[in-house]
Amino acid sequence: MIRGGRKLQGTITASGAKNAALPIMAACILIKDEVRLDRVPDITDVHVMTEILQYLGAAIKKENDTLVINCSGIDKFKAPYELVKKIHASFDITGPLLARFKEAQVPFPGGCVIGTRAINFHIDGFAALGAQVGLEYGYLKTRTDKLVGTRFYVGRSSVGATKNIMMTACFASGVTILENAAREPEVSDLANFLCAMGARIRGIGTPILEIEGVESLHGGSYKIISDRIEGGTYLLAGAATGGDVTVRGLSPHFLEGFLDRLTSAGILVETGADFVRVVGNPEVSPVDLMTAPFPGFPTDLQAPIVALLAVAKGISIVQETIFDGRFNYVPELRRMGADIRVADRTAVIRGVPMLTGAPVESPDIRAGGGLVIAGLVADGYSEVGGLEFLHRGYEHFEEKLASLGAEIKKVKS
Repeated sequence: MIRGGRKLQGTITASGAKNAALPIMAACILIKDEVRLDRVPDITDVHVMTEILQYLGAAIKKENDTLVINCSGIDKFKAPYELVKKIHASFDITGPLLARFKEAQVPFPGGCVIGTRAINFHIDGFAALGAQVGLEYGYLKTRTDKLVGTRFYVGRSSVGATKNIMMTACFASGVTILENAAREPEVSDLANFLCAMGARIRGIGTPILEIEGVESLHGGSYKIISDRIEGGTYLLAGAATGGDVTVRGLSPHFLEGFLDRLTSAGILVETGADFVRVVGNPEVSPVDLMTAPFPGFPTDLQAPIVALLAVAKGISIVQETIFDGRFNYVPELRRMGADIRVADRTAVIRGVPMLTGAPVESPDIRAGGGLVIAGLVADGYSEVGGLEFLHRGYEHFEEKLASLGAEIKKVKS
């Protein structure tokens, strides 16, 4: 339940990155020693990945925002459908299981319904490394006698395929070269984690990754990067309400494409080595943008910025190039008075003077973030349902917004 119309002001600290923590947890399958992960976000997706690893045989202890993971006892290579169906990142365990046991059986993943997320790039990558791959009763089954380094082109710079193939290649004999690899900070964080544990990966942060296979990895400690999507959502909430919000512990380099669009919208942006500050403008200018792989505008901040553009002074055009179902939240924004028309993967947003409170439902994590921002801007009260999505991606969301001055509380249906 949100009462809109209050300017958000203050400072919060960014949580650990959801999209880095999950594959790094999966990568622990490759390691038979204890691993200590710091700055792990307290979100539902992390809880589910914890359950998956424990089912496989891992021992996991939680200490505040630290997870101590020991995968020496893992003795299964088949993952349970009941858990895997809950989050898409569960598919990240496929590569590590294949590398460790030379066999993996993982159901097709679940998660948010935001459009097609093809797994054919993963399949082609496993096959290129020497694995046999089959699909049976909703499971991907892959096995190999020996993983061999190869040269592989990652279609569409797929983040998921880059992660899975990179983790598998760590135990392949020889050298694997990934061309057109994803450059997202979360992919680089996974690569840096693997290197800290003994992997040999060159070209991190570039479109060409070179992975030299090793016999084993060792344990150690690692601190996960900050969550740029969470940070961007709070910055948009501050900008949309005409407030003054600072997110600390956040590298502005992670959000260059996003911050450029905020500046074009007339929002004051101030950055430092590890913080970003925004100051809202009562007259938001319209902007045009296109989502793109890093360093472009992140698709996960598309819905949150559309909530801001819904009250801009003019017409904005937003093109979605990553997921074909990402505008699934637009009917809910229309219930609040937004003037948005969608054709294929393009949204035309005609700014309105004011949004009004309404009951709306979150269809996925980031759409939920956008609807909450709309509720913070709207006149009157809004009820935003679908907290199960919000809690999958935002740590202590209501509490952090309340600390910035939002009038928001969690209530029963």
